Amino acid sequence: MSTTTPADVVVVGGGVAGLTTAVFTARHGLDTLVLDSGESILRRNAHLENFPGFPTGVNARHLLDLLREQAENAGAQRHETVVTRVSEAADGFAVEVATGEHYRARYVVAATKNTTEYLADVDGVGIIDRGKPFVDTDERGRTGVEGLYAAGRLAEKPHQAVVCAGHGAEVAVTILEDDDRPFYHDWVAPEGYFTDRGRDLPPGCEEISEEERRRREEESRETMRSRFADPHPDEQVTHPSLRDDAE
Repeated sequence: MSTTTPADVVVVGGGVAGLTTAVFTARHGLDTLVLDSGESILRRNAHLENFPGFPTGVNARHLLDLLREQAENAGAQRHETVVTRVSEAADGFAVEVATGEHYRARYVVAATKNTTEYLADVDGVGIIDRGKPFVDTDERGRTGVEGLYAAGRLAEKPHQAVVCAGHGAEVAVTILEDDDRPFYHDWVAPEGYFTDRGRDLPPGCEEISEEERRRREEESRETMRSRFADPHPDEQVTHPSLRDDAE
């Protein structure tokens, strides 16, 4: 007999948009679960050359790994599986996956590339067919169903990693606003930046000492040194039609 695992937010898709969404919701304390098929289209990219912060480009698989690690460090969980069905439930949504597990969530974010079959049982979701399906959303990623959002390419955003990352963050902040949470800054400030001016820390902000700033900086430098010390172990992924096992 399968059990049902509860979460505040279930993100369907572990690409740039989905993982960025998870970083922001998890950092603000929402119990966040990423259900990832492991088939992000970014893995097909030979060398990602237009993502901010990497002046000579970056291995796309390294970038995905770093995003996964960042989401996990923020408190999100990630399961590699395929979502087969999302349906409305009394307290939000029920999510089923191919291996038989069941999840419950107050919020669901659809962040797959262009797969929408798992949304077929949710009344009120607008599916746009332009040769490939997209989910109809407002400018903040909201669908016609309360609590259901779409992020990235599935929400008709331009097919660029940085755009999808930005939209994932925007959808996450939208969820926080719709959840009636205090305004979310997500900013780490030097010690005294707010409090020495007689101000309370804004929601989602943190002040850190110079010693703590140096510690975090060294940790981030060591992380980047170690993650990029060797080539990524995974082989280059190509289009499915070009693979040796393609029919």
